Amino acid sequence: MKMNTLLFLLMLIFVPLAGELNIHPFSNTFRLSFGTPVFFFFLLSIRHIPPALSGVLTGIAVVAFRILLNQYLYPGSSFEELMTLHGPTFFYYMAYGLLFQLLGINAEPYRALRVGILSVGIEVAASVAELSVRRSIDGDFWDIIKISKVVLIAMIRSFFVLGFYNMIRLNQSIQHEEAQRQQTERILLLVSDLYEESVQLGKTLSHAEQITRESYELYRELQQEESLKDKDHYARQALRISGQVHEIKKDSQRIFAGLSKLIDSESDVHYMASQELGELIIRTNSKYAQSLNKFIRFTLNFDPLLPKLHVYTVLTLINNLTSNSVEAMKDSGRIDVSIRFQPGTEDVVSFSVTDNGPGIPQRKQKMVFTPGYTTKYDEKGQPSTGMGLFYVREVAESLEGTIELLQNEEENAGRAQTTFRVILPLRKLTEKGR
Repeated sequence: MKMNTLLFLLMLIFVPLAGELNIHPFSNTFRLSFGTPVFFFFLLSIRHIPPALSGVLTGIAVVAFRILLNQYLYPGSSFEELMTLHGPTFFYYMAYGLLFQLLGINAEPYRALRVGILSVGIEVAASVAELSVRRSIDGDFWDIIKISKVVLIAMIRSFFVLGFYNMIRLNQSIQHEEAQRQQTERILLLVSDLYEESVQLGKTLSHAEQITRESYELYRELQQEESLKDKDHYARQALRISGQVHEIKKDSQRIFAGLSKLIDSESDVHYMASQELGELIIRTNSKYAQSLNKFIRFTLNFDPLLPKLHVYTVLTLINNLTSNSVEAMKDSGRIDVSIRFQPGTEDVVSFSVTDNGPGIPQRKQKMVFTPGYTTKYDEKGQPSTGMGLFYVREVAESLEGTIELLQNEEENAGRAQTTFRVILPLRKLTEKGR
């Protein structure tokens, strides 16, 4: 509403000023000015303020401005003479605003051709209204030639304004679409992180269930053991542990259910084409590389025949691997992301992330998937958690897949072609029935 009020006030200022850029097409007091296109533009832009009210107040503002300007430049004219000269202009803007409102020019959905045709008719009708008032005052007549000139000028002015207005709307639409895309990407990445945690929580639930079961079995065995001293004490302790773990499991189940509900509610996009997923991963990590002041060239290789894949699973796997590659680079390099069918199959998907960074020493390659292993340190020398690759392996294995590390030394010292490849069954990544 504040923006509408501001535009309304600007209209009352700029329309009278623009009206001084004018021509007199009929060699009389009737003028065609630049005020009309400006007025038309403001009416298109203003919402929640009736165009009829805008027409009345703008007409008053234009007439008052012209009278004051005339008094300042050519003193001596009487108020009656100036009202006779400029007063009919009020009826132009009043008629324009009233017709604009009655015809619903600003009605949604916006259709440029409809608005263009109606605006020409409105301007012609408003001009006729002003000419009729002037004719009643000075007796001047108007004919088909004058009306034709008015129509021609109205067409030129209206479509000029519409072209400019449409460019602004198009730019706003592009900006809105870009903002929506960025918001969607942020949500997808956030939800993929939640999905990653839910996978680990699901594994914890499975372990809790197993511990509860084994603790209860231990309790029963202790009760039946005759030779053990204080068997009742140990049996009760085992039963207590079983009960405590069971409570932990129930709490975890509630958290898991809430997390699953949050994942489903935060985004309607659950499956995307491999190209869209790959481009999302590359856009995200390009920004990440720029934030680290690294110049990295990304390439995407995808199979267009792949069906839509589960967004959060792919992001959990491939985004993790790609961000690891970005962090492993020193200053510059190349990262290739590939999403394709496993060669020779139609039911297995191969995801790979290849970089030409410093590589992983041979003696440490078997350790990269263990919890806590890391080669990354912050500015203070503190190591990262080292859980990224471990998580990726856990997710891959939970989906009946595998992850492997391949590395080839490059000729130039200090660089190696390192590839992390995840192999997954297609049925674990697609919608049922697809």
